[in-house]
Amino acid sequence: MLLLLLGILFLHVAVLVLLFVSTIVSQWLVTNGHTTDLWQNCTTSIYGAVQHCSASSVSEWLQSVQATMVLSVIFSVLSLFLFFCQLFTLTKGGRFYITGFFQILAGLCVMSAAAIYTVRHSEWNANIEYSYGFAYILAWVAFPLALLSGIIYVILRKRE
Repeated sequence: MLLLLLGILFLHVAVLVLLFVSTIVSQWLVTNGHTTDLWQNCTTSIYGAVQHCSASSVSEWLQSVQATMVLSVIFSVLSLFLFFCQLFTLTKGGRFYITGFFQILAGLCVMSAAAIYTVRHSEWNANIEYSYGFAYILAWVAFPLALLSGIIYVILRKRE
């Protein structure tokens, strides 16, 4: 049972790290000498040094992506906190419904953010020669892992 709890905890922390990195790092879209994330647009030199960063657009769709990514991080942190609370207060045989609910919400939020960004990014960055950066990919990787973690929490029963 202890190994199962450690595995679930490791999965949850991995999801949390993926969410933090994908929310913070400036690598959602990458072009020649230009990187874009949810918060700013940066121009880099040919040597990789950042030369200039400007604030990102204030369009509504980008603000919704920012909000849902921040909500996914908040829900995942709250879920981890609730897991520890329920671990010590839940009666024998009880299920971690609340923890699983908030982790599934975190997964749905990151999915919504990545989907909105996928559909609407061309309005913000009209450059045709772009590629998705690793932070964008990490957001999509965090989505199924967060859902899996939430489902495991819902199925998990507390044993002595």
